[in-house]
Amino acid sequence: MKKLIGLLLIVFMLVIGPELPILADELDSELEEEIIYSILVDRYNNGRAENDEQVKLDDPTAYHGGDIQGIIDKLDTYEELGYTTLVLSPLMENAPDGYHGYWVEDFYSVDSQLGTLEEVQQLVTEAHERDIKVVMEFVTNYVAKSHPLVEDKDKQNWVKDVPSPNTPWGEEVVSLNQENPEVEEMLTDAASFWLNETGMDGLKIHAADQASPDFLKNFTGEMKEINADIYLLGDVLDKDMLTENLPKETGIQRWEDPSLRKELISTFAEPGNPVEDIYEIQKENENGLVYVDNQSTERFTQLFSENGRNALTTWSLVLTYMYMTPGTPSLFQGTELPMYGSNPEEVQRMVQFNSGDPDLTEFHNRISSLKQQFPVFSNGDFELAGTSGAMSVFKRSMDDQTAYIAINNGEETEAVTLTDIDSDMQLRGYLHDDTVRAGNDGGFKVGLSRESAEVYMVEQDTGFNWFFIGFVIAVFVAFITAILLLSRKQKKRT
Repeated sequence: MKKLIGLLLIVFMLVIGPELPILADELDSELEEEIIYSILVDRYNNGRAENDEQVKLDDPTAYHGGDIQGIIDKLDTYEELGYTTLVLSPLMENAPDGYHGYWVEDFYSVDSQLGTLEEVQQLVTEAHERDIKVVMEFVTNYVAKSHPLVEDKDKQNWVKDVPSPNTPWGEEVVSLNQENPEVEEMLTDAASFWLNETGMDGLKIHAADQASPDFLKNFTGEMKEINADIYLLGDVLDKDMLTENLPKETGIQRWEDPSLRKELISTFAEPGNPVEDIYEIQKENENGLVYVDNQSTERFTQLFSENGRNALTTWSLVLTYMYMTPGTPSLFQGTELPMYGSNPEEVQRMVQFNSGDPDLTEFHNRISSLKQQFPVFSNGDFELAGTSGAMSVFKRSMDDQTAYIAINNGEETEAVTLTDIDSDMQLRGYLHDDTVRAGNDGGFKVGLSRESAEVYMVEQDTGFNWFFIGFVIAVFVAFITAILLLSRKQKKRT
């Protein structure tokens, strides 16, 4: 249905002319099908020691050695876990100790600490061979104080005299005047360079909520001229920002959603909180980037572990909600292990690949496979089907597919009875192989034990497999008979 609406909208645009802006959300529903894995490149994986001249592992504000080669080495892992899009921190040449990528000194060079342009091209090529997209975070608001343009007397109007961002990296940047056409041209040209030279699949615009809406509209329009299919995502610096209030004409297809993040965290940080509360927030914006942590927040695993929650149990609940409901899930590096951390030094430490939980890895694989197998989890309609205590059941429907997502965040067994399903159908569970059939009253009683989740598809009720059941019974009877015969022979011999 969404694809049909998008097609009709395109025809409408062609008829009335170009003056009415085309909304990216309506043209790029495939973004709903993606699972994003965000990587802080310097703090991910050291694949090549030759570029470690600025590495100081005992200094949390210095480079730690992660590089492009380290990401290439892990490509098979992303395929196993079901991640379909990588979002990399900025790769441009930075001022010394600019491990985060925000102290840009040269927009046209790869930071020597991270690798080479050829390695970036190799990464994109090998990722595409695995059907994985590559997106890079692109800084449009700031440059390092050491950038050549800052001291250029002919470019004084390229910089705005405004307070520095209140961030750990903010004191070392100056703000660009995006209203200046020359600045817009420079940034557009630099972004074009990266897309054309590397074959990347899109850009995530850093601190897009702080950028000029007119600049963003022009910038994203130019990027779409290069490649109409690229992704254009928006990072949000103000974590109190209500994403739904941001200008729609900016061309940003997906914004981070801090309000949904807050609700996800407050709900799943401890048991007993109703899952229904998340639904009320999510209905305001079903097309955001859904996340629970990133490089500038406390690790979500740290938060819920302080309340005594088990990592596998809690992440199973959270991932089920993030993957099966609307929006594009975005995970920060190390989530799959999972990693802990309460301050920037801990959150941004090198990924500890040897500390993984095989059961959590298996769950990542299973839940991502479900999202990829059934389109209804990406583009289906979304509604609340029922609630009991801290348990909620959500319905997703599209064309001939109907699914129910049941999540019990409570400390007791709960059940919800569904009444809008034909009695000749059944609910087949894909996480725990549960099957629910209609009761005598025609209702489908979905019951879940404490702190558990199940994902059901509505299918034709095939009844019990009596042939298989009969075969099992026959084998069991034959086994018992054989034991009895052997026992009698033993007695006769004695």
